[in-house]
Amino acid sequence: MQWSDEALVLGSRKHGESAVVLELMTRAHGRHLGLVHGGRSKRLSPVLQPGNTVHAVWRARLDEHLGVFTVEAGEMRSARMIASRLALHGVGAMAALLRLVPERDPHPTLFDLAAALSDHLDDPDVAPALFARFELALLSELGFGLDLSECAATGARHDLAFVSPKSGRAVSRAAGEPYRDRLFALPAFMQGEFQEGPGLEEIRAGFALTEFFLRTHLFEPRGLPVPDERARFVALSTRNGSAAPK
Repeated sequence: MQWSDEALVLGSRKHGESAVVLELMTRAHGRHLGLVHGGRSKRLSPVLQPGNTVHAVWRARLDEHLGVFTVEAGEMRSARMIASRLALHGVGAMAALLRLVPERDPHPTLFDLAAALSDHLDDPDVAPALFARFELALLSELGFGLDLSECAATGARHDLAFVSPKSGRAVSRAAGEPYRDRLFALPAFMQGEFQEGPGLEEIRAGFALTEFFLRTHLFEPRGLPVPDERARFVALSTRNGSAAPK
């Protein structure tokens, strides 16, 4: 068995004296593990850092085996991320969320979004909004997508301002205003095309929305807490100030 693919490094753990078990999010083969001989060497260790993109070749005698990876460096982001607390917490949170994806289950859209997010995790003006939208996409990819296309009460497609925690459907401002205390706010940047530069209140609203549905559909049914790295990333992203600190 053999395949090659573009992949995003999620993490690794030591194996023996010099090898590592590498965890990748690949474009066509999903989240995948494999052994890397010499993965702790001076040559390979910098390549196998979370957030980097690599070209990976996986080989195994049988498909169900762990297999062996050989990797070549692609986009090396880790050196830039080391200088940013926001990026370090962000890449840790992103990896934790991608571990909710079943192993070897292809999700090319999630791969593309994770790679794009990794490019901007050290940018405090862009990373928080991109991360919240990534979480929205993760919910959708795993079968728990929110319906933000029209108002659940009236069918209106404009001025959508709230989300029902019961149905996960959008609600227009006019229909939802009397019940706003029981609904989640729906910030504009979570709808349609990506919009840069949302304010802190919008970012807080976006993360509150995604966290509720992540807890409800993905974490609590598995008996898992929301990752600490996500909490740290959200705290840095939403602290008072014009932008999250690096």
